[in-house]
Amino acid sequence: MTTSFSGTVETGRAPRPEAPVAGTDGVLVLNAAQRCLSADTVLTHLFDLDAHAVDGRALADTPLPKPLIAVLAEAADAALAAGSVRRARVSIGEGGARAFDILALPSSDTVTLIVSPCRPDTAAQSSLKQTDERTAHLRAEAALFMRDHVLGVVSHDLRGPLNAIHSWGYVLERKVDSADASAQRALGGIRSGVEQQVKLIEQSIDTTRAETKTLVLNRGPLALRPLVEHAAGEARASLATARKVTLQVESTLAEEQIIGDNERLTQALWLMLAFATEASSAGSTVITEVRVEDGAFVATVGFTASAEALGDPDLPHALEAFARKQAIAPREAARIAWGLALCKRVAEGHGGTFEHEDITDGANVTLKLRVPLSGT
Repeated sequence: MTTSFSGTVETGRAPRPEAPVAGTDGVLVLNAAQRCLSADTVLTHLFDLDAHAVDGRALADTPLPKPLIAVLAEAADAALAAGSVRRARVSIGEGGARAFDILALPSSDTVTLIVSPCRPDTAAQSSLKQTDERTAHLRAEAALFMRDHVLGVVSHDLRGPLNAIHSWGYVLERKVDSADASAQRALGGIRSGVEQQVKLIEQSIDTTRAETKTLVLNRGPLALRPLVEHAAGEARASLATARKVTLQVESTLAEEQIIGDNERLTQALWLMLAFATEASSAGSTVITEVRVEDGAFVATVGFTASAEALGDPDLPHALEAFARKQAIAPREAARIAWGLALCKRVAEGHGGTFEHEDITDGANVTLKLRVPLSGT
């Protein structure tokens, strides 16, 4: 049998269970000299051995897989030396096809080893897990800045009407007879309502936004070409491949650098690409053009918008449904789509700008990020 193995023994203490776990867990008891005192049938069946194949033998002489023996021996020694439970994991077989968790429970002169089959943590699975975690983090960051952007819009748009109501209240106060009790109560109710609304905005909206109002940047020199390639790779892995959308990067970059926050700029570029992917039909191509122009890094992402693709609940998405729906609504005062708020905040934090064209069904849309190379 071709074998490969990786094993680690944890040195932290863990509570000692009262008895081994029954079922699919194999149990092996060793003495201090690592001679097998007993092994249950589950253990031997796990490795297709005769029921008494290990009894009375030194662990190193048993027909158990050699990688397993090595980890069992290390875990047993560690548990006896420390007088506390030790844990380990081992993968055996072609490409680590089989994996086992090992629990070593020491007593005065013996150690009980519980061998539990588990799902192998292959390189592919580990990579997929890392991709999923990274995508979840990027989505969370986009959602956080979208929340703050929406709260900012709400705060601004509510204050206008409230100020008007407040002003007209004073106008009415001068026109209404001060002896008219009913009219005075009505005016008092208007003033009180306005004050309550303003207080609500200040306490519930502005206070919530204060947490991320100032964008803290960890600035440093960054090579632009790897930055763009990394963001595009993350966008492909997180969404574009699943949506069957091609991300094409057209670059004139060579060795140019920027002074900026690597993580924040990556997030902004990823979100531009993810949004374009969301709004593109399967089989489409999203074209990203990156260049240095007039002392600034310029990235434009072009795509043909599809309202159907953007709203289809059966497709994988990076943005919330309400944000995708809002993106194709008519814009007021050249405001950006809520879902792209992170791009705007990151650009402005670096002294740059972010803008995009109207996103309507069938339109050719461009998202544009411009950031000074100096990071001012």
